[in-house]
Amino acid sequence: MIFQILLAITILASSACGLIIEIVAGRLLAPVFGMSLYTWTSIIAVVLAGLSVGHWIGGNLTRGHFVKRAQFIKIGYALFLSSLTSLLILLLLDFIPHILQMANLSVINAILVSSFILFFLPSLFVGIVSPLATKLAIDINPQDESGVVIGRMYALGSAGAIFGALLAGYFLISTLGSRNTVILVAVIYFALGSVFFLIGYKQNAKVMIIPLAIGVSMMAGAQKTGALKSQCVTESNYFCIQIQDVGMAGAETRLIALDHLVHSINEKDQPKRLHSPYVHFVDEYISLRFGDRPPQSFFIGGGGFSLPRAWIAKYQGKADITIAEIDPKVTDIAKAKLWFSPDGSKTKVIHGDARYELNKLADDVKFDLVFGDAFQDISIPEHLVTQEFNDLIARRLHDDGVYLVNVVDNAKRPLFLLSYVKTLQHSFDRVEVWFEPDPRQQGMRTTFIVVGTNTPLEDDFINAENGFERSWWRWPNTKLVSASANEQLPILTDDRAPVDKLMSGLLLGNVR
Repeated sequence: MIFQILLAITILASSACGLIIEIVAGRLLAPVFGMSLYTWTSIIAVVLAGLSVGHWIGGNLTRGHFVKRAQFIKIGYALFLSSLTSLLILLLLDFIPHILQMANLSVINAILVSSFILFFLPSLFVGIVSPLATKLAIDINPQDESGVVIGRMYALGSAGAIFGALLAGYFLISTLGSRNTVILVAVIYFALGSVFFLIGYKQNAKVMIIPLAIGVSMMAGAQKTGALKSQCVTESNYFCIQIQDVGMAGAETRLIALDHLVHSINEKDQPKRLHSPYVHFVDEYISLRFGDRPPQSFFIGGGGFSLPRAWIAKYQGKADITIAEIDPKVTDIAKAKLWFSPDGSKTKVIHGDARYELNKLADDVKFDLVFGDAFQDISIPEHLVTQEFNDLIARRLHDDGVYLVNVVDNAKRPLFLLSYVKTLQHSFDRVEVWFEPDPRQQGMRTTFIVVGTNTPLEDDFINAENGFERSWWRWPNTKLVSASANEQLPILTDDRAPVDKLMSGLLLGNVR
């Protein structure tokens, strides 16, 4: 009976650990590649491939005459190898993605190869455990019907996977961090493997010397190379949040990066100095439209809260600003390290999804400005680009209100941008695209500012009146309408919004 309980616990725990590694894999790769659909697709495919090969190998290892001691030893080896290859993830994590980037692989190919090198072997070795443990459970109690035992072990495996996914997503990553979570998984594998080794080798503790020495050596190597130290200031349930000091000439300046994407740059003593060109554009555009009147604004995404911070200073706290930031830790970091201080102003931060929060507002609540600056990797979350969401925004704007959206796309073939413009044209009388003409800004990855309104300005270009010397040009309206009229460009809807597919030209190339 005690062996049956041990095997049940092993199936439950190993399945949980396998799913924890799968969830953590996305967080580990996010600071390099972001969290796109392609990232998760590669990780899931690699982990499932590893488990499949492991199940096949484990099934083949059950062949031959049953010897209980030998079966325990086989499971012990599989668990030890699962532990060691999990630690190997940390040793290789800071090298493999960067080597692949230097090899000029496309982003998608780099994600796939990195996922395979880092996560295939841990999945393979833990996949070996399940068929070995199930066969051992059947052979230990031959009086039990094999189908009943197999069903029980499958159920335990599924339950463990569910528990592991929930534990990683809701607790471990945000509490321990992704790297410490990997260490915890490796320790669990090692502890389980030790039990099986000691049973198989009749409690001869000497057999533990070699695997223990290898594990300790790998941990020491990881510590020495800095592989145990995360580059994140903190890891939330949404992002790896990074802060860097980038001050020059004595100015205290910091940037915030969420996963691998820089979101904001703030200067301590100059809150109205806007370093990001697209944020600067919004400030200049709103000044042209509303003059000195503080706009009633709704911000989709906070990031470093650069523009709200600037407007608190510019309008002396009188601007009515509502910010929907999905991650409370981003707000905490902005207050602690980026000098965002909404206290005493009319600025309100809501922690939730912008679409959900806009829907919750009373029907008569309207805004002069809605500014979309929410990103998932380098793309806008799909549910925030659809016609249904655009219609919601249009209903939330005053008659002279404006919807501005920060969009990143391929400069030479911006299929997502044009599809998005085509979609917005169903909700607004006029849709414009603005960009900075500086050729240094026009690489393969370019930032555009999309404007949706029923009362457009007639300017063809805007020169900055404050802060850095910049200018922005408007895409000629007739050419934009013609380009977006392409029948092959889809209207983005809640039912179908293929954002990643439309941006594949950017993702398949070398983003810079």
